[in-house]
Amino acid sequence: MTAAVKPSRRFSIAPMLDWTDRFYRRFARELSRDAWLYTEMVNTGAILHGDKMRHLRFDNVENPLALQLGGSDPADLAKCAKIAEDWGYDEVNLNVGCPSERVQSGSFGACLMLEPRLVSDCLKAMRDACTIDVTVKHRIGIDALEDYEFLRDFVGHVHTAAGVTTFIVHARNAILKGLSPKENRDIPPLKYDYVHRLKRDFPQLEIIINGGIAVHDDIAAQLEHVDGVMVGREAYHNPWMLADVDARYYGSDWRPESREAAMRALRPFVEAELKAGTPLRFFTRHVLGLYQGERGARGWRRTLSDAKLLKDASWPLIEAAMAQMQSPEPSPA
Repeated sequence: MTAAVKPSRRFSIAPMLDWTDRFYRRFARELSRDAWLYTEMVNTGAILHGDKMRHLRFDNVENPLALQLGGSDPADLAKCAKIAEDWGYDEVNLNVGCPSERVQSGSFGACLMLEPRLVSDCLKAMRDACTIDVTVKHRIGIDALEDYEFLRDFVGHVHTAAGVTTFIVHARNAILKGLSPKENRDIPPLKYDYVHRLKRDFPQLEIIINGGIAVHDDIAAQLEHVDGVMVGREAYHNPWMLADVDARYYGSDWRPESREAAMRALRPFVEAELKAGTPLRFFTRHVLGLYQGERGARGWRRTLSDAKLLKDASWPLIEAAMAQMQSPEPSPA
């Protein structure tokens, strides 16, 4: 973290189930020192009654880091917020945006937008239980509730009743029936103007926009209207984009020297995990996109995703993949 710049959510990587685990986050931190990172969504029950180490463990270099919670019981969320603080997280975030039917069956996620009083009770309980930032991530609407006024009233109520000041807004409606989570990321139209208007109506709040934003020019354009941008799948599939984040959004002169340098900086972490019994594939699956768009990228992906090569593999397999990038396979005619 650069000493001259206060940690901020000016650029963040979205919480993504099965993707933003501690192995991906440790990798991302070698590409950007300042981007705000989020865990996968973790259900409160998994923390209170499950394996805390599995769900909460992280490396200190991952900070600034937020724990995203799924749940709708104020008491349980309060307990988890306090646990997050005790474990060293910088923020605890409530998921009010996930549209999956599995999440709905647990009465949390996007369906909570229909219950702003309950959302407020949850967030207030969380704020009362800890001193770290408590934030909320949500959609702009639910099903046929598409008017801007629905979004404005939801944010206004939650801010007034719970005192929350940071809202991360996915600029699409959530369709609770008939669309898969993947379709909910693509089919409902993006309405960036709703989020821009929200910032104008609530200038005192920190408004962060999410949804369909991938390239740096578009991120910079969004920052003319809101306080921060949250990027999802592009940061995962094309992680080298993170190499420009610190300079562009945080005024830092730090940048990884090269893709190879970033990978080699991870060697102590990877070898410690291997020694502890973690299979190499837990890490390599997150780095397959590092050379996206580069000649030889197909060979990099093939080497590091080959089940036979990965069986009982260790760091030399990564070195072999990097050596292949230095002498990449010929491009097809």
